[in-house]
Amino acid sequence: MTIRCITMIFLTLLLTSLLFAQPDLNKIDEYVAQVMKEFEVPGIGLAIVKDGKVVLTKGYGVRTLGESTPVDEHTLFGIASNTKAFTATALGLLVEEGKIGWDTPVINYLPWFQLSDPYVTRELTIRDLLVHRSGMGLGAGDLLWWPPSTYNRKEIAQRLRHIPLSTSFRSAYAYDNVLYLVAGEVIEAISGKTWEEFVKTRILDKVGMSGSNVLHSGAGLSGNVATTHAKVEGRLQVVKPFLSDNTNPAGGINSSAEDMAKWMIVQLDSGRLADGSRLFSPSMTRELWSIVTPFPSSNPPPPELKPLFTNYSGYALGFGIRDYRGKKVVSHTGGLPGYLSRLSMIPELKLGVVVLTNQESGGAFNAITYYVLDQYLNAPPHDWLTAFKHSAERADSSTKAEEQSAVGARDKSSRPSLALAKYAGTYTDPWYGDIVITLESKKLLIKFSHTPWLEGSLEHWQYDTFIARWSDRTLRADAYVTFALNPDGSIDQVKMSAVSPATDFSFDFQDLVLKRVK
Repeated sequence: MTIRCITMIFLTLLLTSLLFAQPDLNKIDEYVAQVMKEFEVPGIGLAIVKDGKVVLTKGYGVRTLGESTPVDEHTLFGIASNTKAFTATALGLLVEEGKIGWDTPVINYLPWFQLSDPYVTRELTIRDLLVHRSGMGLGAGDLLWWPPSTYNRKEIAQRLRHIPLSTSFRSAYAYDNVLYLVAGEVIEAISGKTWEEFVKTRILDKVGMSGSNVLHSGAGLSGNVATTHAKVEGRLQVVKPFLSDNTNPAGGINSSAEDMAKWMIVQLDSGRLADGSRLFSPSMTRELWSIVTPFPSSNPPPPELKPLFTNYSGYALGFGIRDYRGKKVVSHTGGLPGYLSRLSMIPELKLGVVVLTNQESGGAFNAITYYVLDQYLNAPPHDWLTAFKHSAERADSSTKAEEQSAVGARDKSSRPSLALAKYAGTYTDPWYGDIVITLESKKLLIKFSHTPWLEGSLEHWQYDTFIARWSDRTLRADAYVTFALNPDGSIDQVKMSAVSPATDFSFDFQDLVLKRVK
């Protein structure tokens, strides 16, 4: 080898090291501490992997606000919708075994399955279950499982036939959870194992994620588990974790920084396991990471978030795909009461970052993620902490303005058209079921028959609209309840909608059309 060749190799290696710098881990520790303080996050789990190696798996802060037990790399957090990639991978394993096909209709495997449109029922494929383009609206059907309901997984899937579609088939993106429950039913029907058994034995055990579990209810177990926190009426406090296992295929995994690092290494190495064997083939990686449903183009981000401008973005199979600073990013977020998480991978760099939190602050996991990515991309310095703080403040201001506008437009002098007793009764919706309104001590009360947490009082707002004030204030989901009358004064139907624009989309009250049960 000539001196010239050696020099060129050296210069190439030097240039590569300059382009893709190694971060200072001490600075990352300092930055995470700043983010936690600014966004009031009690505890965080952080994992960074690069080139098939673990760079960092670490815990920060405490498991429970006001207590001293620390978060470490083994502490479990609910990863919520980051579970969807595991469900997609599970289906991929069955595809590679020749037991199902990505583009085979779901009814070939679940003959009982129906959506409200016969054409969509006939044409909906296994791939369609994963990519949010069925025609159902945002979060449609989520009230069947959230808050925790009495319906089991199959009952939820069977009730989807009563939900009207919002758009034509495959024409629009609208995030859903319930079709991932259907995916879980497919896995059980084909493999003979429940989703939980299949994902644990076929994925978690093989990847080496020995500390993780596949049950929402795992968040309630004792041991090294992060406690759930959220801001309720402006104050950070412990909130109840979501413990119902009927929706595990959409969000049930609890995992740690250490175990999520193992998951990212396998994903970034096209399915290769630590022992050299394969969980899946490289061709499946291309399936999992290829956009199926493009996201509609959005307005440019505000100035402080300018680096987040995208040239393309969309949803693949259990992952979101977008570009960031000229690189393809494979990512997903997850959200449950008291837990938020974000996974981000740059395949070209074999780089992965996971941030797990025990507080509902998107600003926290975003600031940390982009800070770390920028270190490896040797990007110009950007104050992500301040940027996401301003973004959160802007969103809060917009929410308050909309809420105040509603208050200002309210006709306080109006009265209900009927005596309160006339509003009492049992009302039913075709897909949800019964809701009961009673009059007790001159006060209207409301209760969702299949959702124990959804019970509270009805306070008159204006005309024939009341507000359901849920007894559990941690729900943060008060809803308008509007009665429409027939010409004879009888009640024709009841509609609901969230009071605040900040209400989680899984409270899909707006999809209910309630009729009185005679």
